[in-house]
Amino acid sequence: MTFHDIFQLILFFVLLIGLTPVLGSYMSSVFSGERHLLRPVFGWLERLTYRFSGVDPEEESNWKSYTFCLLVFNLTGFLFLFLIQVIQSRLPLNPAKLPDVSWHSAFNTSVSFMTNTNWQGYAGETTLGYFVQMVGLTVQNFVSAATGIAVLLALIRGVSRKSTELLGNFWVDLTRSTVYVLLPLSILLSVALAGQGVVQNFKTYDTVQTLQGTTQVLPMGPAASQIAIKQLGTNGGGFFNANSAHPFENPTPFSNFLEMLAILLIPAGLTYTYGKMIGSARQGWTIFSVMLILLLTGLGISLYAEYSTNPVFGNLPLMEGKETRFGITGSILWSTITTAASNGSVNAMHDSLSPISGMIAMINLMLGEIIFGGVGAGLYGMVIFIILTVFIAGLMVGRTPEYMGKKIGAFEVQMAMIAVLAPNIIILVFTAWASVCQPGLSSLGNSGPHGFSEILYAFSSAAGNNGSAFAGLNANTVFYNLTLGVGMLVGRFGIIIPVMAIAGSMVKKKVTPVSTGTFRTDNWLFIGLLIAVILIIGGLTHFPALALGPVAEQLLMNHGVTF
Repeated sequence: MTFHDIFQLILFFVLLIGLTPVLGSYMSSVFSGERHLLRPVFGWLERLTYRFSGVDPEEESNWKSYTFCLLVFNLTGFLFLFLIQVIQSRLPLNPAKLPDVSWHSAFNTSVSFMTNTNWQGYAGETTLGYFVQMVGLTVQNFVSAATGIAVLLALIRGVSRKSTELLGNFWVDLTRSTVYVLLPLSILLSVALAGQGVVQNFKTYDTVQTLQGTTQVLPMGPAASQIAIKQLGTNGGGFFNANSAHPFENPTPFSNFLEMLAILLIPAGLTYTYGKMIGSARQGWTIFSVMLILLLTGLGISLYAEYSTNPVFGNLPLMEGKETRFGITGSILWSTITTAASNGSVNAMHDSLSPISGMIAMINLMLGEIIFGGVGAGLYGMVIFIILTVFIAGLMVGRTPEYMGKKIGAFEVQMAMIAVLAPNIIILVFTAWASVCQPGLSSLGNSGPHGFSEILYAFSSAAGNNGSAFAGLNANTVFYNLTLGVGMLVGRFGIIIPVMAIAGSMVKKKVTPVSTGTFRTDNWLFIGLLIAVILIIGGLTHFPALALGPVAEQLLMNHGVTF
C-alpha cells in the first residue's frame, strides 16, 4: 500500500466525520419545518408540489394511514416504470432504436428501482433508451431514497413524541427530502462529475475508428445526472453495463473519490439528524460509532486479503477485475462502502475479489444493510437492532427494557424479529432452491464454492436492497428475474411495515423519567453490546452458508485449487 493509498483513506474518513454534523444539522432543520438555507431558494417548489397534488402540509396521520400512502405511492411508481419499459420502442428519446423490454426483465427492474435496490440483469446502454433512463430510473432513484428517509422520520417521531398517534405526513416528508436534500446535492454533484468527464448529453451513439483500424460504438446519454442521484440516494446501478468502472461514468480517481463520499454522506448525516430530532446528540453519535467501527473492520480485513500474496497468483497483489486508475485500495474501499451502504454500484468486479474480500462484501449485505446502509433504511434497520439489544440487556439484568424512556414491550420485539428474519429467510431459502434446480444452476459462470457464492451473493444483494452482483451469474432469466424480484420486495417492505408498526406503537407511550436503574444506550458499553448482537445474529444465521462458499473457496485456494 502506497502513501497515496493511505492518504486517500485518511482523507475520506476525516471528511466523512467532519461533514456528518454539518449535513445532519441542516437536515434536522429541514425535516423539523424550521428555517434553513435553501428554503428561500426552493420553497416555491415545495409549495407548488403541495398545491398541484392537493396535499395539506399541516395534516398528519397515524402509522396505518402513513404506511398506506407509502405503499400506494410505491405501487404507482412500479406500474409506471413497468409500462414505459414494455412500450419503450414507441417512446421518444430512444436514438439507438432499442426494442421493448421483456415482461420479466421489466418486472425485475421496476421492483428493483422502486425498492431502492437498483439490481440490473441487463446492459444499460443496449437495453434502455434515454426516456426510460431519465423519466423511469432517475425519478425512482429520487423517490425511493426519499421513501427511506420518510420511514426514518416517522420512526423518529415515534421515539420522540409521546401520548399521541400522529407520525407526520408522508407526502410532506417525501417532498422535503427530495426538494431540499436530494435535488440540490444532486445538482452540485452532477456538475462536478460532468467537469471530470462524465457524459451528459442526448446525442446518438458515436461510431469511432480505433488505433487498430476497427470501429467501436461509444454509448452516449444523460449519465452525470443519473450517476449523481444513484450515489447520493444509495441506489447504485449503472447507466452503462460496466457501471462505475466505465470511464464515461467514473473517469478519474477524483470522480471515484467524490462518488464514494457521496454514497455515505446522507446516511452518515442522518445519524446526527436522528440524535438532534430525538433530543440526544449522543444517541446519534453512538449509532454513527457502531456503523463506523463495523465499516472500518470490514475494510481492514478486505484490504489485508487483497494485498496478501499467494503462490497461486504468482505472489502478487490481486489486480484481476480492477481498474488500474483506481488501484486495489480505491477498488476495495468502494466495494466495502457500497455493500455496507446498500449501493449497488461497482468500480471493480466482485467476482474477481479474493474469497475473504467477497465474504466481507456478503456479510455487509447479510447484516441487513445497517452499516450506514441505504438512505434512511440503514438507520431504521439499526434501530431494530437497538430494540433487540435493549431487550436482551433487560433480560440479563431483570429490568423492563426501555429505549429513550419508553418501555419496549412484546409487540415491539415481535415486529423487530419479523424485520430481521424476513430478508434472512429469503437469502437462505431462495439460495438453497437455486442451488438444486436446473433454472438456477444453468446461469452459473463458475463451479464449486465460487458458483455457490454467486448465487448466495445474488439473493443477499436482493434481500438487502443492495443491487450489486458477483458478475459471474447471468440473472436475466425468468427464474432469477422473478425470484430476485420477490426477494427485493420482501427485503424492502418486510422491514418497512414492521418499522412503521413499531413507530405507531411507541408514539402512544409515555416517557419514563431517567433513574439510577436506567440502562444507558449512549455509551461504549452499549456500543459493544450492539455490535455483538449484530454480529451474533448475522453470524449464526449465515455462517453455514458462508462456510460452503467463500470460506471453502479460501481453504481450497490455499492448496492451489481455483474456480
